[in-house]
Amino acid sequence: MKRLFKGKSWMLLAIAIASPAMLPAQDKVEASVGADLVSGYIWRGQDLGNVSIQPSLSIAYKGFSLSAWGSVGFEKSDTKEFDLTLGYGIGGFSVSVTDYWFNNGPAYFHYGAHDTNHTFEAQVGYDFGVLAVNWYTNFAGNVGYNSDGDRTYASYIALSAPFRLGGLDWEATVGATPWENDFYNGGKNGFAVSEVGIKATKELKITDSWTLPVFAQAIWNPATEGAYFVAGLSF
Repeated sequence: MKRLFKGKSWMLLAIAIASPAMLPAQDKVEASVGADLVSGYIWRGQDLGNVSIQPSLSIAYKGFSLSAWGSVGFEKSDTKEFDLTLGYGIGGFSVSVTDYWFNNGPAYFHYGAHDTNHTFEAQVGYDFGVLAVNWYTNFAGNVGYNSDGDRTYASYIALSAPFRLGGLDWEATVGATPWENDFYNGGKNGFAVSEVGIKATKELKITDSWTLPVFAQAIWNPATEGAYFVAGLSF
């Protein structure tokens, strides 16, 4: 689940599939591999773990992309996560489908309607440059339920705006869930703002050919009255 919005804090994934690309579709296969070390795993205002390693791998061709992303906490009690995302982007427009899986339930190959720990989510978004808008909806697996036990297809809308200030790259983020569901915020009723965040990133020069991105992020969740301050390194 995406993650400390590295370029979802990128890709609503760590590898920029969930985030729209502003460049034309590439004409050759491109691949990338990386990992983040984070002091806490906060996703859409939800506390999902403590210090974690979050690896990523992606391949892209002509606007299509396939990525894998994971999270493994340093503490034995932390949930392990493995996500796969198939996406397409052109100009500022992007669409994607993500399969989220967690290890604290049925095993990976259990896909039953009432026997699965997978969540399938669709995303559509547009990056206007000064503002990116993304909508996410769960459509299969653990889709979210209301207080009556009905499936609600939990959804999330995120707005993010990048800017530069004081020699650092910044990103302001606001996210909300539009209707009642138990997937976010412990089942708060109706519309709820789940995240108000500000993130700063700096490139540390290690050698003439290698820089190490360092980021820090302050996050508030008005719906749960939670507040978090996290930092990370991107390798």
